[in-house]
Amino acid sequence: MKMGFRWYGDGNDTVTLDEIRQIPGVETIVWSLHQKQAGEVWETAEIAAEIAAITTIPAEAAARGVTKTFDATVVESVNVHESIKLGKTVLGLSRDEAIANYITTIERLGRAGVRVICYNFMPVFDWLRTDLWHPLPDGSTALFYEKAVVDQLSPERLIADMEANSGGLTLPGWEPERLASFSELNAAYEGVTHADMYVNYKYFLDAIIPTCEEYDVKMGVHPDDPPFDLFGWPRVVSNKDDLATVLSLNDSPYNGLTLCLGSFSANPEHDAVDAVTTFMDRIHFSHVRNLKHFPNGDFSEVGHRANEGDVDTVGIMTAYANAGYTGYIRPDHGRHLWDENTTRKPRPGYGLYDRALGIQYLLGVWDAVNYNA
Repeated sequence: MKMGFRWYGDGNDTVTLDEIRQIPGVETIVWSLHQKQAGEVWETAEIAAEIAAITTIPAEAAARGVTKTFDATVVESVNVHESIKLGKTVLGLSRDEAIANYITTIERLGRAGVRVICYNFMPVFDWLRTDLWHPLPDGSTALFYEKAVVDQLSPERLIADMEANSGGLTLPGWEPERLASFSELNAAYEGVTHADMYVNYKYFLDAIIPTCEEYDVKMGVHPDDPPFDLFGWPRVVSNKDDLATVLSLNDSPYNGLTLCLGSFSANPEHDAVDAVTTFMDRIHFSHVRNLKHFPNGDFSEVGHRANEGDVDTVGIMTAYANAGYTGYIRPDHGRHLWDENTTRKPRPGYGLYDRALGIQYLLGVWDAVNYNA
């Protein structure tokens, strides 16, 4: 298993590589070209520059005796253009044009040494919370989902609220360039069914997987977050049956999962440990985090420790350790701690401290299982 840490790049993240380097156990920086829009080709020079920034120790740090390096073998995410999900031209790009661009990007990432691409197949919005800085009893804040608010909220109001609470940092899945075309996207999804989405999904996978096999790049789809339909749009990677269906659309081992156990567990009926054991051989990347459910359908993200919430993080890491998992894992959304609630103000869910604490907890479980084996 290789432990990773998501980083948004110089000038786009309040956390620095120098700080991440001091977290024991982190080997991989999970990165992306966040300035690229869905459907655009990633240029070779852009890829090389970002990888160099991650893998090279700056002269100033080297002068201090720093020797720890990172690899840059996981990208999260290469976003899928809506024309691919819809199977028709939208936002000025046809499905086949968007797929051709996606294939070119896979080729270039593969040549650069990237081994896993995380992506999602969610229509319009990637993820949804109603409060990005919800206060918790311990004085920290965290991402929060309030069901009654979502039930009464229009997508347009949600877009405005997310932009107002982003702290001036880009939020993946909520890029202003894409949301500026919300009306066109909303109309395009009118009448689209789950079955339609699976047909278009298979077309996409069948087109890209030969390139993935040639360049040794594994695809890992992220579950829907939260894992149920929103605003009438069909979501097709929500539950265990959906995950099995996606994997059956193309049986190549390069068609796999980024199994985010927090997103998956946002439905309290889902069994995260069972999902890990069921799909172990197709999990290329995993996000591990915790959340707490409330009887009215709300949920709050909490610390990674299992008894903080309702996700069995101990059982998850034990299952991975017992299987000798060799893929990538990263902590997911953490609480905002200490100065992150006052002066530092990170990207919501992506502060430094709680993710660092989470890594130590997850690695502690892993080490304990292997120590006692």
